[in-house]
Parts: sequence; C-alpha cells; structure tokens
Amino acid sequence: MKTFGGSVLFLDRGDINTDEIIPAKYLNESSKEALAPYLLEDLKLENFNPKKDIKGMGAIVTRSNFGCGSSREHAPWALEVNGINIVIAENFARIFRQNMYNCGMLAVELESPVIDALFKEFAHSGARLSADIKKSLLTFSSGGKERIIPFTLDGFERALIESGGWVEYAGEHY
Repeated sequence: MKTFGGSVLFLDRGDINTDEIIPAKYLNESSKEALAPYLLEDLKLENFNPKKDIKGMGAIVTRSNFGCGSSREHAPWALEVNGINIVIAENFARIFRQNMYNCGMLAVELESPVIDALFKEFAHSGARLSADIKKSLLTFSSGGKERIIPFTLDGFERALIESGGWVEYAGEHY
C-alpha cells in the first residue's frame, strides 16, 4: 500500500476545476508522466507559482468542490505523477472523488471549520501530513505543533486504497 502524505500544498480557493488541475490542451499526451509539468499551470491564486510550489509536495488542502468540471481521470493522474496522492477538501465533485479512489488515491472530506483551522495553523508553516489508513487518522505537523484529525472511509473506498486502485482491486476480486 502507498504511503499517504508529505509536505502540504495549501490552495485557498473553492471550485478548483479539472481544467485548472490539468488543462484540456494536454489530454492528448501519451502517458501519465507526460502530464507532470502541467499540473495546476492555469490555476490563478495570489502568491502561487506552479513551477515552484508543487515540487516535493505530497498532499493538498483546499476548500470546497475540488475537481469540478469535466469527468476526466487525467486530473488525478496529474496529481499522482507529481507525488500528490491525498487531497483534503470540504467536498469534491462526485466523479473526481471517485476517480481519486479508482487511482488508489485519497480524497478526504473534512468539515469547513476543520479546514479553516488547518489553514490558520499550518498554511504558511511548511506543514507535513501523514495519513494512517488503518486508523483513519490524519496527522499535521509543523514547528513542534501537531494536530490529529479523524477521517472516514467507507468499506469500498478502503478496499480500493488497500489494493492500489480499481484495476488492482478488480484483478484481486474478479
């Protein structure tokens, strides 16, 4: 099973759509890896530079409706090939969320006050995150501060994560 977490990229905006995650002009690339340099290149946020700010990140914390727009699986792929395998948001577009689990990645939903607190406590502090799948716990840490937050996975989501994604799960069960 994958290790989930790492350095955290905080994106303080709701409704980040799949065209901002990976622009449509790159959907004809021949491999997942070819998507890597284009992740979030069209995302407009103050003080955000995708060429500098994505490298070395393992997780994203953002606001509501992450992954809205089209239903392409290229958006989770672009995250995955950049080492980001967990996104935490207030909520996700339904198909994007399922595509994350189909790829063996975590899409964790937390209440708005919890997201607000994470931004206040950790957004500008070089925070790190580790996710314990078996215990369903997220641990944020930075500068001696630590915050442990429980999260929920349903049985099928957990099975997809433990298998490594839908293709691996299907290979084991069908």
